[in-house]
Amino acid sequence: MKNSVLVTLITVVLMNCSSAPESESPFSIEENSQGLELFENGKPVLFYQKALKSLDSGKYPRNNYIHPLYSLQGDILTEDFPEDHPHHRGIFWAWHQIHVADSAISDGWALDNFVSTIKNVRTEVNLEQAVFNISVEWSSPVFNSGQPYMTENTNYLVHRLQNGARLIDMEISLQAKIDSLYIGGSNNEKGYGGLSIRIKMPDDLIFRGKKGKVTPENLQVDAGPWMDFTASFGRGGSPTGVTLFCHPSTPGYPQKWILRQKSSMQNIVFPGQYKVQIPQDQPLVLRYRLMIHNGLSIEEISAFEKQYNPH
Repeated sequence: MKNSVLVTLITVVLMNCSSAPESESPFSIEENSQGLELFENGKPVLFYQKALKSLDSGKYPRNNYIHPLYSLQGDILTEDFPEDHPHHRGIFWAWHQIHVADSAISDGWALDNFVSTIKNVRTEVNLEQAVFNISVEWSSPVFNSGQPYMTENTNYLVHRLQNGARLIDMEISLQAKIDSLYIGGSNNEKGYGGLSIRIKMPDDLIFRGKKGKVTPENLQVDAGPWMDFTASFGRGGSPTGVTLFCHPSTPGYPQKWILRQKSSMQNIVFPGQYKVQIPQDQPLVLRYRLMIHNGLSIEEISAFEKQYNPH
């Protein structure tokens, strides 16, 4: 039951894909040497970074993330290699503490001794959705002769634009290939780590949760199962919102938030400062939904949350 919700949905989508020719879908996918770009009715939606990318000096090599993510008007919402934190990258998930027993082997947040090898990327489109199914192996050059220690399977399910909103479901599945593998956030009171979004931060950026406006703090904020980031991201000055929802099946639900007004990322925290073991016999699954919109109200966002979490 634990993994049935999105797995079943993905299965149904892929079955439907066989009966819906790509030419009839509003979605199209273009691949280049760096990765894959998704379009809906000819307008850019997102770019998946498949190839390894780094600064000219070779520092901060990374792949397996989303950048750019676009607004409904086609404005770029995310940042990559920002000067203040060059290891930040669009929509990503990462942990400072990757340990075997008590020994550190990788730092996926700072990209230290961390290698993600993309084994397979499968895409499908139909009349209602576009699906990216991605298989990745994690390894470290300082552990076990570079043999992989983790398998990651990630699904993106991008829904057709409807009712003034674009919904993107994300399922991140982690399964250890070795004994005694642990992950954890920063080893301090902040405990940041997990799914993060490095969005642009205009001066008028506001944070909203289920109960209203939220003020960022230095430490974690307990603000409920979703957070909205609204600002004038585009050149026209009209508001665009990026909302992140946590699915109730995700461990630690409702997870807490690390929020920043300037020069940093926004993070929904899992597991925090203290490490959790990644099982070998079944995956640990994290489920989230991104929503891109044109400045919806808290009441309207709450209605979308009920669709994602009807109970």
